[in-house]
Amino acid sequence: MLSSSQVAKLSHALPFCIPFLLVPLIWIVATLGSWWVLLIPASTWYLFALLDVFIGQNLENADPDTSDDDLYWYRTATMIWPVVQFFTLFGLIWFATHTDHLSFVATMGLFFGVGVVTGTVGIVFSHELMHQRNNSERWLGDVLLAMVLYSHFRSEHLLVHHRYVGTPRDPVTARYNEGFHRFFSRVLINSLKSSFQAEKDMLYRKKLPWTDLTNPFLRYWALQAGMVSLALIVGGWLGLLLFIWQAFVAIWQLELTNYVEHYGLTRKHLGGGKYEYVKPHHSWNAAHRASNWLLINLQRHSDHHYKPDRRFPLLQNYSEVEAPQLPYSYPIMTIAAMMPPLWRHLMNHRVRKWRGMYYPEITNWKPYAEGRTPMPR
Repeated sequence: MLSSSQVAKLSHALPFCIPFLLVPLIWIVATLGSWWVLLIPASTWYLFALLDVFIGQNLENADPDTSDDDLYWYRTATMIWPVVQFFTLFGLIWFATHTDHLSFVATMGLFFGVGVVTGTVGIVFSHELMHQRNNSERWLGDVLLAMVLYSHFRSEHLLVHHRYVGTPRDPVTARYNEGFHRFFSRVLINSLKSSFQAEKDMLYRKKLPWTDLTNPFLRYWALQAGMVSLALIVGGWLGLLLFIWQAFVAIWQLELTNYVEHYGLTRKHLGGGKYEYVKPHHSWNAAHRASNWLLINLQRHSDHHYKPDRRFPLLQNYSEVEAPQLPYSYPIMTIAAMMPPLWRHLMNHRVRKWRGMYYPEITNWKPYAEGRTPMPR
């Protein structure tokens, strides 16, 4: 029996458990088939955007010194999700390849929705887990990433993105005027190369070859091979196709988010290849309540870069004076990102305003926009 204080803590964590409701919804639409499969992307993209309109923003901040014991239910939710996603994903692969009521188009539509969930929820939860110091949580984060064949994201995010965000050395900082589709093709290759090189360099400093067993890429490849093999065993060649399709959609969802988070925001070059420290104004933020429930406060992105291992319920909100704010929440902004003319209409004037506010002394932004290190003055 839970005590009154435990019940209170659980009630505070419950809104962040809303993503779990997507699981029964997936199974319902899988049973119904036909056009019902479109309910999954509609619920993540449009429903939460609509809820943001009615529920509004959350500008309050939790006490950042709250103990881990008081965050039990939040931690539990993130650690349960990998198990739920695993059985949902492979259960659906078996179901879709052993039923005759789903057409091929409906099946692909269903797994498009699955990819939206494994990308929107699964990768966001893995992002939370990989930042923790607990090995169990990090392993669960690796399992989630292996389910979408993007395991190197952990190395890229921790060793490259957080260190070089807002500079030409960070593949996933979207440049000013760079359309998403160009960004996507660039980042798919460069993030893999930069993450592998970062791990290789760490081993080199220890006088170890990249083939050393401590290289996490060996674990990444083993986990991914296990997931691919399981998809093949459970669903045959069609099952493997569905697994790869949902993984691609999940990666696309992740990189849409990466594109939005830092578009056009760059750190000032100090000369000699050095840049200023990362500050709150180097990330776009959104305080919309419902989409922050879905994305476990990922939209409080400035504070995440300030305190990368801070658990999601403690991430702090920043005002528009302290950090740039998106005009809409991530669900709407990621849709806009897929339409470059609309995106530029929404965001380019905001980037220019940001430049004038924080760096009025910089007159030549061309090297920053082209992803080059500016020449020292």
